[in-house]
Amino acid sequence: MSNSPYIFEATMENFQQKVMEASATTPVLVDVWAEWCAPCKQLTPVLEKLANDYEGGFMLAKVNADEQEQLTASLGVRSLPTIILVKDGQAVDGFNGALPESEIRKVLDKHVEAPKEDPYDKAHRIWEEGDVEGALAILSEMNQKDPENLKVLIDLAQLKAEMGDLETAEQVLESLPPEEKMQHQAKQLAARVKFLKQSAELPPIKDLEMALEQDPKDPNALHQLALHHVLQENNAEAMDLLIRLMQVDSKYKDEVAKTTLIELFDKLGNNNPDVRTYRRKLYTLMH
Repeated sequence: MSNSPYIFEATMENFQQKVMEASATTPVLVDVWAEWCAPCKQLTPVLEKLANDYEGGFMLAKVNADEQEQLTASLGVRSLPTIILVKDGQAVDGFNGALPESEIRKVLDKHVEAPKEDPYDKAHRIWEEGDVEGALAILSEMNQKDPENLKVLIDLAQLKAEMGDLETAEQVLESLPPEEKMQHQAKQLAARVKFLKQSAELPPIKDLEMALEQDPKDPNALHQLALHHVLQENNAEAMDLLIRLMQVDSKYKDEVAKTTLIELFDKLGNNNPDVRTYRRKLYTLMH
């Protein structure tokens, strides 16, 4: 059980007071779960994160279905996990199964006052959820208010690159002070733009996979398939193909495999476990 002040264990004995009566002032999200339930384990960290994010906007009541059989039956639970939102002593909403965080927020926001979220954090959250236009609008407004904020500016350029506007992204990169160009975020952007520009000329993945089936040492196919994987964020697969290319022909296209690996290391950062693994492999090959 979490130590959060917004999360508690609900039982048959305390349910009336801590859920039904308490919901008159604060909505209570009831999570009926069990240890053996895989979707429950998937959902638990999401619900606990939201309880803390909403900072008391709702309380999270955890009901262990195996230990609280009578309570579980009285709630009419037929499958796990079952989530019930209680407000003013009534069940007003809910769902079954493990939903993504964005969908649970939609349920909550119909009944619970959402906490104030830092605009930058919100932009990144909805960006990760796939709302690129929404993130762009927030970051654009932040950029207008504070044009000197280079972190926001680089994020804007990253979004533009993802939307296909590579020219704007390159202009932002060129406008950065020399010391900023050496920062990790700027290096990530530069690598991303380069990979996106190269992708426009790539053959389809299936064609490249067929080429490698016929000739596993085809350097062109190894290189181009690696670029595909980079763009799909399949970074380990991309690095593995680049290492294979170095083993086949380390001098291919002016050592493009080594150069691309280093650019990929810059893009992902030194803390990425795949970077640490493949940096060692690169070092072994070079020495």
